[in-house]
Amino acid sequence: MKPLPSTVWALGAVSLFMDLSSELVHGLLPVFMTVVLGASMVAVGLVEGIAEATASIVKLFSGALSDRLGRRKPLLVLGYGLAALSKPLFPLAGTVALVLGARFMDRIGKGIRGAPRDALIADVTPDGQRGAAYGLRQALDTVGAVLGPLAAIGLMLALASDIRLVLWLAAVPALASVLMLVLFVKEPPAIATSSNPVSFHAIGALGRHYWAIVALGAVFTLARFSEAFLVLRGQDAGLALALVPLALVVMNVAYTAVAYPAGVAADRGYKKRLIVGGLAVLIAADLVLASSLSMPAFFLGVALWGVHMGLTQGLLATLVADAAPKDLRGTAFGVFHLVSGVALLGASVLAGWLWSAYGAQFTFYAGAAFTAIALAGLVVLTRERTAQTR
Repeated sequence: MKPLPSTVWALGAVSLFMDLSSELVHGLLPVFMTVVLGASMVAVGLVEGIAEATASIVKLFSGALSDRLGRRKPLLVLGYGLAALSKPLFPLAGTVALVLGARFMDRIGKGIRGAPRDALIADVTPDGQRGAAYGLRQALDTVGAVLGPLAAIGLMLALASDIRLVLWLAAVPALASVLMLVLFVKEPPAIATSSNPVSFHAIGALGRHYWAIVALGAVFTLARFSEAFLVLRGQDAGLALALVPLALVVMNVAYTAVAYPAGVAADRGYKKRLIVGGLAVLIAADLVLASSLSMPAFFLGVALWGVHMGLTQGLLATLVADAAPKDLRGTAFGVFHLVSGVALLGASVLAGWLWSAYGAQFTFYAGAAFTAIALAGLVVLTRERTAQTR
């Protein structure tokens, strides 16, 4: 296999440092909101859902704009820059409203950069290597997601659990991420499209195969709510305040270990098996997290959750890249992320309500049930398509 383009590696490193910063914040934010600010579980679900849905809505327009301009990097710099500027707002927050504002700004930045970044990877990567490229970018991103919670734990222990001071330090790797992007990420010459990427004609040109992938991504997202609830489940299991980010560490170690091999497997024709396996592993994760509060069971459930992410997230990006026309890749990723974000908003708000009304166990059992329905539907559709082609 040929080596992957240097731009893919550079984007992976940029993602690593920004995710280190974001997960340092995210590993402490649910506890910060509930313990320090006194927020309810519904409020946590609402903040997380709105934040992610915002990112997904913005991705639609940033992806389309990158297609229109024929350039991706200016939008990447803007997106990563906004995310870096949001980081000091978290330690300054005295109310849930300001936390929501900071998350809103951070996710706008994520939305601006997300679709153009994914489209740029497709632009610079040859056919037959995209699974590996998205898997590598995701793996490096997830290394940052491992280091972030570890940094949170180390800093909490070193600084006597001073959450606000730890949150201040999250700005450092975010700034480093922006500098690396400016200096090391290269893009091919601009190829602007003459059509309007967000027109009905352009959206229709994406094709039925693409829309089937969008529907599949929405189903996956509905079956999986925000990782903030994993952190809170860890608190239920008895993790000390300073050690709560271990939930994200374990999840992201599993995610990192699986993401790149799964991308290579996707390139070799195992896409359907990865999809079915990802749903099956998510069911197992939900059942383990729902059925026991013991520490080993909790970490097993969190690890399975990470395996599910590793099996599916790079794969979905590969499917979108392969299905989209070259001049509409940004738009294609934007639409995909928009639909997934709306699904995540609904899933997170529902999870917060179920947790408040019926308890944590019911929340995870409900997640398992929905995932099982999605898996059964996928198996039936696959069999029907196989029968039609015979």
